[in-house]
Amino acid sequence: MTQPFRIEDQSYSRFTFAREGRVLSAIITSDHPVNGVDGPMHDELARVFTDLQRDSDSDIIVLTAKGRAFCAGGDFAWFQQQIDDPASFRAIAWDAKRIVTSLLEMEKPIMCRLNGAAAGLGATIALLCDIIVADEKALIGDPHVKVGLVAGDGGAMIWPQLIGYARAKELLMTGDMLTAVEAKAMGLINHAVPGDQLDAKLGEIIAKLQANPKWAVRWTKTVTNIPLRALAAQMMDAAIGWESVSNYLGDRREAVAAMAQKRAPKLTGE
Repeated sequence: MTQPFRIEDQSYSRFTFAREGRVLSAIITSDHPVNGVDGPMHDELARVFTDLQRDSDSDIIVLTAKGRAFCAGGDFAWFQQQIDDPASFRAIAWDAKRIVTSLLEMEKPIMCRLNGAAAGLGATIALLCDIIVADEKALIGDPHVKVGLVAGDGGAMIWPQLIGYARAKELLMTGDMLTAVEAKAMGLINHAVPGDQLDAKLGEIIAKLQANPKWAVRWTKTVTNIPLRALAAQMMDAAIGWESVSNYLGDRREAVAAMAQKRAPKLTGE
């Protein structure tokens, strides 16, 4: 007989977990002020969605975060490490692809409770969820270009599917952030509500999902994701490859230094 699999029995330092019946919340919990992605969090993101799928005692997943941000992009110390040692950037390429593919391969419905800012990879993770409910004051965007990187870890794949190529390319190439209200208006996310109504709205949708036969819901989601999984298979090798190349460039180093020092970058086109 197969032993039950519980995600709490696995080793995680950047996530905590909470249960309410068959609903399992995965909570990004970091000592970084805006839950920025560092090496350990990236490692855990590459396996957490597989473990959430395997968890025996849950049918619906809620992805959220502790603190004032959801996940506001990469940690700047980690950025600098990757610039100084480009091999360390290449080393995470497989995990970077796995974050996207494992999220899209999940059969269980996964809802994003967007409690605060989501940027870069944080935005990608939010947008790859099935239903996104945001605090109306939250910001969302993919400013990879602002730190000299190609938006290769999923942003260039998912944004055009949600809001069309014209709007997606403008936002990805400028790195502009959107308010949750703006994101909802253009169809990027499902709902933007006052912060004190976030859990009520989430609970309302979860109740609707639970009122339907589990396997019909689960496999409807799975079938709907087939084109996205195919697109990820087509794009992610090249996308991560180009992002790795951009990590070598002089303007990447300058962009990170300028942002860390809160000044305008002196870009050279190199």
